[in-house]
Amino acid sequence: MKFTKMHGIGNDYIYFNCFEEKIDDPEALAVRLSDRHFGVGGDGIVLIMPSDVADFRMRMFNADGSEGKMCGNATRCIGKYVYDKGLTDKTSISLETLSGIKYLDLDVENGEVKKVTVDMGKAVFTAKEIPVVSDKDEVVEEELTVGDRCDKITCVSMGNPHCVIFTENIADLDLEKIGPGYENNPKFPERINTEFAEYIDEKTLNMRVWERGSGETLACGTGACATVSAAVKTGRCKADEFITVKLIGGDLEIMYKSDGTVIMKGPAAFSFEGEVK
Repeated sequence: MKFTKMHGIGNDYIYFNCFEEKIDDPEALAVRLSDRHFGVGGDGIVLIMPSDVADFRMRMFNADGSEGKMCGNATRCIGKYVYDKGLTDKTSISLETLSGIKYLDLDVENGEVKKVTVDMGKAVFTAKEIPVVSDKDEVVEEELTVGDRCDKITCVSMGNPHCVIFTENIADLDLEKIGPGYENNPKFPERINTEFAEYIDEKTLNMRVWERGSGETLACGTGACATVSAAVKTGRCKADEFITVKLIGGDLEIMYKSDGTVIMKGPAAFSFEGEVK
């Protein structure tokens, strides 16, 4: 099978063109190929497929084989893939995901996609829809003790579940130690992606992320969207303005609109291509 390695500011996946390739067991393939010592190496695999309701369809599987409903960085990479490889000549495309249809606008220079803007749909704060166990309708700045930490969490869904924690000195956090405690906490019945965010100013946030099924990654598009949504919800940032989210792998521009819709803008890049049996 032919594959293409791509990344969105360091959040790297192995992409398969399923117009040409047939994959019977993507869960097992994700585990095998994501291994950075014995496989290709990546945060998971992404299948680019035909769709009956959109221009293309995406399925993504984390490094542990679990299927994710949505991945913001992967949506941008798919936008670049399908245009640069001639699967479409449109600069506005629709993409079917498990969390609904997403709409992509491609910024093309000299025949190549440089940046992709994605309408990520609306952020959801309703606890039971995320899901998060709570006796409140929303979990906003609610205290949660995990191990020896007690943090105020704000929970939001971007088609996948997120727990956003505003804190300080995030560069010093040992996520390998503290991340699993949040991911597997009984408060989150479907596990959770956890963002540790540092407020710089009303237009700039730093962020690190512990992704369910993959551990710490260099970037998370839906996580950046969730973090900006939480920042607006808690009064740290303003709606209808692009906020720069600085991640280990690079920067994303995120806007939380007054109607709850979230817009994400950022780059996508090819790493290399190859074949695997």
